[in-house]
Amino acid sequence: MAGKRQTLHSISWQRNLAVLSGVQVISTLGFGLIFPFLPLYVRDLGVSTGGSLAFWAGLAFSAQAFTMMIASPIWGAVADRSGRKLMLERATLGGAVIVAAMGFVQNAEQLVILRALQGATTGVIAANNALVAAQTPKEHSGFALGVINMARWVGVAGGPLVGGVIGEIFGFRESFWITGALLGVAGIGVVFWVQEDFHPVEASERPGFWAGYRRIFTAQGMRGLYGLAFLRSLGATVIVPILALFVLALNQGRETGSVAMTGAIIGASAVTSAVSAIYLGRLGDRIGHERILLGSAVLAALLFVPQAFVTSGWQLAIWQALSGIAVGGLVPSVSALMNLYAPAGNQGATYGLDNSVQASARVVAPMIAATLAAWIGYRGVFMGAAAIYAVAAGVALLVTRRTPVLSPTPPQPGTDLRT
Repeated sequence: MAGKRQTLHSISWQRNLAVLSGVQVISTLGFGLIFPFLPLYVRDLGVSTGGSLAFWAGLAFSAQAFTMMIASPIWGAVADRSGRKLMLERATLGGAVIVAAMGFVQNAEQLVILRALQGATTGVIAANNALVAAQTPKEHSGFALGVINMARWVGVAGGPLVGGVIGEIFGFRESFWITGALLGVAGIGVVFWVQEDFHPVEASERPGFWAGYRRIFTAQGMRGLYGLAFLRSLGATVIVPILALFVLALNQGRETGSVAMTGAIIGASAVTSAVSAIYLGRLGDRIGHERILLGSAVLAALLFVPQAFVTSGWQLAIWQALSGIAVGGLVPSVSALMNLYAPAGNQGATYGLDNSVQASARVVAPMIAATLAAWIGYRGVFMGAAAIYAVAAGVALLVTRRTPVLSPTPPQPGTDLRT
């Protein structure tokens, strides 16, 4: 009976991975649809309580990240008690309702409230990572998390491009309804096609909310990994607020072609990150995720330096594509090491906190970008990103030196590779 149970579990992790990858693409694509025109939507809605449009447009972006930063650890703890599939259903179906409702708002204030509620309710990436980590054998965790993150980058690359087209053809309000429909499809896929073999820790043995997070923080290497998650997210997002303006400056102030070039740059980085995530995640399963982590951080720091000296948009696109390889390697290595180092049965809390840490980086990234741009210009923001990744390389070195190598060994000959 035990052998039959193990075989069923061995088959299901691969099927779950395929379905969850599709869910990740659809949900990330859906959330990304609204980014190209969100400030324009705020402008069309207008403000009823006072304040500038620029302020409310910025708040529409940051409100979602701020509430996600607060809510993610709570949902993560709930996932370890009630199941990770349930949390993914909440994130997708709840997000479908809230995003669709944004198409009916009458002013910018209502939009900001719904964006804040979206951040508190969603969190597809964290829920997906927790479910994949819990259901995948540890010797394949790097590959599985790499696949999930590849799916994420595919959505990141396609979302803004598709969103711009949909916004032009159908209109802003209709785009929110389309996004809600996509999230609804993803949620239905989770309900019917994802299986979870969930066995919660007995209540008598389960630590409280704060005690559980103390266990995670005190586990060897975890604090360093959360520091790396913050730095990786900060380095990846710090250039976003000024990217379009920098491309416009490279194009001699001509708007013609600048928007398309900005999309091409974002897409180039996302595509190489997607491919890199799955390849380096699998490679980490074989040679150790610690090596991938350190090498990716060093390479990212080196590849961002030349971007401060480009003279055309195409040069920037090439360097962004190259640096995307390194950034893509950081994502599955950090996620896989969290799965290896964290206490057993805490995947929900582990990745919920990871999502919170990354959201906090997205909150402060625009402020850092604005400060650097005002101080030393747009090019200085890229040097700032290089410095962030250099710090990440230092933290990665400390983590890999002080923490014993826990990456799983390759399966022995004769082992069923489906397990």
